[in-house]
Amino acid sequence: MPKTRQQKEVAVESLTNNLKQAKGAVFANFQGLTVAATENLRNLCHQEKVKMLVVKKTLVKRAFSQTGLETIDPEAFKGGVATFTSMTDEVTPAKLVSDFAKKNEAVVVFGGLLEGKFIDQMMVKNLSSLPGKQELLSKLVGSLNAPLSGFVNVLAGNLRGLVSVLNNIKQAKA
Repeated sequence: MPKTRQQKEVAVESLTNNLKQAKGAVFANFQGLTVAATENLRNLCHQEKVKMLVVKKTLVKRAFSQTGLETIDPEAFKGGVATFTSMTDEVTPAKLVSDFAKKNEAVVVFGGLLEGKFIDQMMVKNLSSLPGKQELLSKLVGSLNAPLSGFVNVLAGNLRGLVSVLNNIKQAKA
């Protein structure tokens, strides 16, 4: 059943708002996936707080013109277009879609947005190989914690040495 004009306007407005607020976005075709695989993709998006929106290319073109991305022609994308946007992390949509595309050959990545500029398929692939925000934060915490834990181990080593010396003296006297 075709969408009404009002439904199309709502879809364009939603996509426009998502693209304006997004830190990172990816455009892909997922036609040819089974229903179960599509639901799995939607569940992954929900878990990672990535918004997935599927609209026609003509509506994507309108949303691009409203966001100042007129230079991108969605007509060049083969098949349908699904947009994956994240408001919190630049890498998450690229990583999610690229990982899903490795398992499902029907998914084809067209490109994406990073800091309001279009990036091609190879840049999306390169972006997906970067660690995510949470992974980077955990590495930072580990790096900050390393000198402190090393210092504690050095201090504990002296106490262990003292205990072993006292234990050896005790055994020598006994």
